Amino acid sequence: MAGVLDPDTHIAEPPQMWDYLEPEWRPRRPVIVNVPDDTVYGGSDHMWLIDGNIFPKAAGRGGNRLVTPSAQSAIRDRVDVKARELIDLPMRFKDMEITGVDAQVVYPTLFLAFVTHDPALEAALCQAYNRFMADVWAESEGRIKWVVVPPLRDIDATLREVQFGRQNGACGIFFRGIEGDRTLDDPYFFPVYGEAQSLDLAICIHQGQGAPALNNLVDIQRSATFTHGRLPPLSAFRNIVANKIPEQFPDLRFGFIETGASWIPFVLHQLAGTVRADSQFWGPRLFEEYRIWVSYELGEDLPYLLNYIGEDHIVVGTDYGHHAPGTTDRLAADPSAQVHMVKELRSRSEHSERTIEKLLVDNPHTLYAV
Repeated sequence: MAGVLDPDTHIAEPPQMWDYLEPEWRPRRPVIVNVPDDTVYGGSDHMWLIDGNIFPKAAGRGGNRLVTPSAQSAIRDRVDVKARELIDLPMRFKDMEITGVDAQVVYPTLFLAFVTHDPALEAALCQAYNRFMADVWAESEGRIKWVVVPPLRDIDATLREVQFGRQNGACGIFFRGIEGDRTLDDPYFFPVYGEAQSLDLAICIHQGQGAPALNNLVDIQRSATFTHGRLPPLSAFRNIVANKIPEQFPDLRFGFIETGASWIPFVLHQLAGTVRADSQFWGPRLFEEYRIWVSYELGEDLPYLLNYIGEDHIVVGTDYGHHAPGTTDRLAADPSAQVHMVKELRSRSEHSERTIEKLLVDNPHTLYAV
């Protein structure tokens, strides 16, 4: 019997990852730099230096807040650092047991950001990430699954990475809601969608800052990541549906991960005003026919959302790796972190046991085809 599959967890990329770079890229490998802890960057005082830019950049326009590198003073004393980095798998497995999870799907942290304008360097970094994760998958005996990080400005390199991933434990392909200067309905991405369909991999649209033009409009200290990280997946959903991309790839699955789901009624309302379709299409029928799954967060109104999405197309993840230790306070971590999700959902008497098991077991297994 399948167990609980956590569809949204993260790695805090460790320095060891860059040992997987090909030798010719070693001079341009990410390195950790640090600043005093009394600057505007606060506890994000250690950063990756990549192609002349810093990650995280916890202040100013185009900023981001990341839990990698783990040397940051705000993070380094956490007892589970090596589990977050996927360096200590027994510790990770122990945390999975504590949270009631049997297997995890891992997403990147560093690559939530737009890391470089150099397509060749991006391809090298993605290759190193994917080789590292393939080794983690093998060592975990399949309990740690992962999504391919594709170098999307080089489609040939992306297809090679996707094929490698399929052979080495990957169950999806990572996208942000806008990639570079392209929305996800752009035919430019169709070769990737076609390959994903042929290899039975999901297209996994995760919140993240993939569009430099949009990123640089936003001061993270004023807007956090709402504008350039949280909103782009809504645009992706709208454009994928409005332009009927699922009809062109009739076996392809789409997941909207760490997006929450409360926006679905709003976007469906907007779509119904611009796209001619049977009124009954704007609800669970859409998610079934277009093979779309959406992530749910515990504070949202699940009965209300079930009316729009249906119980077969909602998944719920812990966001492990971006959580704060010893608390369920959203303000102490990423607001999507909910490591207590299994216990809380199973304690809710207003939902049938069958509905809860769909969210925790059946639906993520179907989305990721594992």
